[in-house]
Amino acid sequence: MAEQRKIKIGDLEFNCRISGKENEELVVFLHGFPESSIMWTQLMISISESGFFCLAPDMRGYSEGACPKGIKNYDLKNLIKDILDLVDFLGKKKFHLVGHDWGAAIGWNIVYQNKERILSWTALSVPHSRAFGKAIKIDKVQQKKSSYIKWFLLPWLPEVYIRRNDFKMFKRLWKHSDKEEVEEYLRVFRQNKCLTGALNYYRANLGRGKRVPIGTVDTPTLFIWGNKDLAVGSFAAYENDKYVKGDYKFVEVEGGHWLVQTNFIEVEKALKSHLNTYKSLD
Repeated sequence: MAEQRKIKIGDLEFNCRISGKENEELVVFLHGFPESSIMWTQLMISISESGFFCLAPDMRGYSEGACPKGIKNYDLKNLIKDILDLVDFLGKKKFHLVGHDWGAAIGWNIVYQNKERILSWTALSVPHSRAFGKAIKIDKVQQKKSSYIKWFLLPWLPEVYIRRNDFKMFKRLWKHSDKEEVEEYLRVFRQNKCLTGALNYYRANLGRGKRVPIGTVDTPTLFIWGNKDLAVGSFAAYENDKYVKGDYKFVEVEGGHWLVQTNFIEVEKALKSHLNTYKSLD
């Protein structure tokens, strides 16, 4: 089963879900927007039963005890540091990393900057930032899919609109999530500071002049993408292999953006195979 634990790092306290034995190899799961660590619960349980220790934090802005004020506090530097600090707290030097949506965007940066610590990397839905950036520049389909980003960069207005009719906009995105997941998401986003914190990911990292490109990744990588994804088109997905050296597997599924909910069996199978292939022999 998955247990909940609060982990305090400096002035911040993160709500975390854990599963498995702490002496096993660590797998860290990073959620996306607009979700929380609860999205990983069933997958964590399955992976921990295969002999791994799983950690999924409610990241900065999603944990009520880790919502600092100010857009600058949500830049990639801080988001990356949070995850490494949590891993260090658990006493682990190396770990496997899994990310979806914003969790994947953050994960690509963690992997590139800390390759000596990452045993394997799995990205769901969102490819390498250079593949995604190229798609936004030249692919009309991706430009249309990403048009919402400019709106999220506006101050306060997105918060007002998203809260309308008790988060009706978000509830449409959560149509594949079960009742427990939806109630947890509502608990998070009904806190004003959490909604603003989550939107600050966009404001801090995707505003004008904010993008800092990373180089190619040579960590063993699994990329899973749904060919009906509402946010990421085929151009970016197929371009991804240009920015990954070494072992790379691309799994395309008949699904949309919310792969853990709609394509659980395929994700579970691919992830288990990937993790077991690159399990440390130490």
